[in-house]
Amino acid sequence: MTLERWQPGWSLRPWRPFREILSPGLWSMLANERDWLPATEMLELKDKYLIKAEMPGINEEDIEVSVSDNVLTIKGEKKYTSEVSEENYYFSERSYGSFSRSMTLPNNTSIQNIAATLDNGILEISIPKVSEAKAKKVSVTKAAKTRKANINTKPGNPKTKS
Repeated sequence: MTLERWQPGWSLRPWRPFREILSPGLWSMLANERDWLPATEMLELKDKYLIKAEMPGINEEDIEVSVSDNVLTIKGEKKYTSEVSEENYYFSERSYGSFSRSMTLPNNTSIQNIAATLDNGILEISIPKVSEAKAKKVSVTKAAKTRKANINTKPGNPKTKS
């Protein structure tokens, strides 16, 4: 028995007969099915940004958080572990596999002090804010006048006018 992800309304889709004919691996490539993505939110607080991502059943060693060019990326894998053999499932709506989420951080963040914790299946990433650079008023002064010198380049006349 093949274990398939249940999708509401699937039987109403016009390509269902083709899926039953094709092998699951081939259909996945044709349908461009993707792995699951954890639900994520980003909050702006007074002194930091807080990203929360739902990661039930995932261990901290299976999660990677990185920042490059002001883009924060969360990667990981939800591994399939079960003591029940595949043949005993009637259906399963749970998702497994690799995931990757990327989001652009606001410009006023300090990426050197990012902290991430996993508690009760919720990944929290704390990104401190930095104070924005204040505009500085630059005073404009009048340029000092300089003397111009006229140089006569005719041979035999070494005089210079001022």
